[in-house]
Amino acid sequence: MKSNKNLSKQEIQEHLDKVFSSNPSKEQIKKAKKLAMSKNIKLRGLRKNFCKKCYSFFDSKNSEIRIKKGFKTVRCKNCNHITRYRLK
Repeated sequence: MKSNKNLSKQEIQEHLDKVFSSNPSKEQIKKAKKLAMSKNIKLRGLRKNFCKKCYSFFDSKNSEIRIKKGFKTVRCKNCNHITRYRLK
């Protein structure tokens, strides 16, 4: 694989999709986020798949999801960080 400086935005997007298609580790999520930030690529829907504080990938074991009054609340069970998203 080429070095990160020589990758195009499309190649980085493919790499991000590949990383998040499986169950990535915390280190893989940190690297993927840093790579996206280096080329100013938005993570869009992928950013809701991991905790912003401890970078753990959300699944049914380590997250708690509640929907109330038009907001989706996701609580990370590892670090107890709460993230809220407005529902459309």
